[in-house]
Amino acid sequence: MPNLKDIKRRIRSVKNTQQITKAMKLVAASKLRKAQHAILEARPYAIKLMDVLNHLAARCNNDLHPLLDVREGNKHLFLIITSDKGLCGGFNGNIIRKTAEYLKENPQNENSLIIAGKKGNDIFRNRPVEIIEDHIGWSKDFDYFKAQAIGDSLAKLFSEKKVDKVFMVYNEFKSVMAQEVIVEQLLPVVPEKLEHKEDSFAVDYIYEPDEESILDELLKRYMTVEVYRAFLESSASEHGARMTAMDSATRNAGEMIGALTLTYNQARQAYITKELIEIVNGAEALKG
Repeated sequence: MPNLKDIKRRIRSVKNTQQITKAMKLVAASKLRKAQHAILEARPYAIKLMDVLNHLAARCNNDLHPLLDVREGNKHLFLIITSDKGLCGGFNGNIIRKTAEYLKENPQNENSLIIAGKKGNDIFRNRPVEIIEDHIGWSKDFDYFKAQAIGDSLAKLFSEKKVDKVFMVYNEFKSVMAQEVIVEQLLPVVPEKLEHKEDSFAVDYIYEPDEESILDELLKRYMTVEVYRAFLESSASEHGARMTAMDSATRNAGEMIGALTLTYNQARQAYITKELIEIVNGAEALKG
C-alpha cells in the first residue's frame, strides 16, 4: 500500500514545479510581445533593402564587389543561431539536427561554424568541426551594432576568400505555435535576374556619387540587416517555443496533481477501511 506521506510530498513537489512553469510561461509571453513587434517592424525594411539591392546588383558586373563573387569552392561557413537557455521545446534541437544532417551529408566540404548561443556551442564544440567564433549570451543585450560586427566579420572572411559560401541557420517565427528552421545563403549575394522582373525593372538610374560606392554601401547595410533580422526571428521563435513548452508543462503538472490526488484519496480510504476492520475484529474478539 502506498505511503501517504510520500504521495503528499510528491503532490507538493509537482505543485511547486507547476508554479515555476506558469511563471516562466508568463515571462516568455511578455518577452514574446516585444520580440514579435521588433521582427514585424524589421521584415518590411529587410525585404525592401533586398529589392533595391537586386535592382542595382543585377545591372552591375560581379567584379565590382567581392561579395558578389560566385565561386565554386567547397569552403562553407554556417552562422548557427541557438538559444542560451533551454526549456523551449524543440527550438534548439531542430537547429542542431538540421546542421548536423548537412555536415554528415557533405563530408567533402571544408565546413566551419560561427555559433550564437550556449546550447549550440555545448553540442558542436565536441564534434569534429571547426568553430571560428562563438557568441554566448547574445540574447541578453543583442542590438543592431552587434549584428553589424558579425556581418562585417562574415564579409571579411568571404572577401579574403577564407570561405566560399556563407549560410545562416535559424528559426523563422511563424506563430507562437510554429517556428520553421531556415537555411539561407547569405554570401555570395546572388541578385535576381532582369528577365524575371516586370518591365519597370529595366529602367536604369542616375547614380550619385557613383554606382560602385552605392553598391558597396548597400551590401554593407544588407549584411547587417540580414544578420539582425535572423537574430530577431530567432529571439521571437525562442520566446514562442518557450511559452508553448511551459504552457504544456503547466497543463501536464495539473493532470499529474489530479492523478496523485486521486491516488492519495484512494490510499487514505484504504487505510481508514483497514483500521475500521481491525477495530470491528478487535471488538468481536473481546465479545468472544
